[in-house]
Amino acid sequence: MLRAVIFDFNGVVVDDERIHFNAFKKVLQEEGISLTESDYYTHYLGMDDRGCFQATHRSAGRSLDDDSLRLLIERKAVHYRTLIESGVIIFPGVRELLRDLAPRFPLAIASGALRHEIEEILAKSGLRDFFRVIVSAEDVSAGKPNPEIFLRALDLMNRWGDTPIMATQCLVIEDSKEGISAAKGAQMMCLAVTNSYPASELPAADAVVASLDKVDATFLVKLF
Repeated sequence: MLRAVIFDFNGVVVDDERIHFNAFKKVLQEEGISLTESDYYTHYLGMDDRGCFQATHRSAGRSLDDDSLRLLIERKAVHYRTLIESGVIIFPGVRELLRDLAPRFPLAIASGALRHEIEEILAKSGLRDFFRVIVSAEDVSAGKPNPEIFLRALDLMNRWGDTPIMATQCLVIEDSKEGISAAKGAQMMCLAVTNSYPASELPAADAVVASLDKVDATFLVKLF
């Protein structure tokens, strides 16, 4: 029985993965580390800022202490904000799906993005009121594929109601392999959307769609 829906943010709600790539690339270039688009989509897309910087430095044979990591994340956030000033694109079908789901289910966002990035884009796009809970990179100790972020979202949603929602009653909507792994690790069902990877690379999801404009509440309920 479906009782709650948890959305990833980047690559599911907002079409900004290329913006994140360009922000990462600019910061890493300043550090003398090259990041290609192919490497980003193959190895790093599903990671939060912390995980991406740690992994890229490790691949370059470079060490990274906590203070340096914090500064890299701050610099990347500045570049990201500059890049989104001209506007961002909400994926087709997202608004309609949220309107369909919100009267029936609690909705959450669980994302490796920074909270101020999520809040700013949701506010500008008029989507903030649809989400009861937002869990961002600052709220967890480990990013995806660790399931902590989805379990945290479930815990916060359960503070709203009298009847606890079980993990097996949650559906996660994801676009990355790491996100699907995190959802399955949390014992939640997962719908993957092929905004970032082809369906052939998302076999662990319970269902895969080409776009959320093909999805409504009835479709999601039937997955259970």
